[in-house]
Amino acid sequence: MDTNDLVVQARSRFDHAAAKRVLKEKYEARMLFAHAGGMFKSTPEMISFLSLYGDCRIVVKDLYDTPVEVNAKDLIDEMQKKWYEQMNAWLVEWAELQKQR
Repeated sequence: MDTNDLVVQARSRFDHAAAKRVLKEKYEARMLFAHAGGMFKSTPEMISFLSLYGDCRIVVKDLYDTPVEVNAKDLIDEMQKKWYEQMNAWLVEWAELQKQR
């Protein structure tokens, strides 16, 4: 194996790692949404937390640590929708990235 092959291989690995990082940042940014005057990020932890409350009004902190009164069911529905849409899209792009490797 000569030096040029090693350089090409190293660059492709670096490019793959950078592409993976960019893909993660892209879809994490797409998890953000506004609801009831607050800004929220759809996460499994928040979805689990909200599932404890059912269909009642609760006060939660948004991304900016501002207390926001929301209907737990409405917020969880929106979070789940956002989570599944973005995770499925991320998976499709991830599969394409893996094929390029």
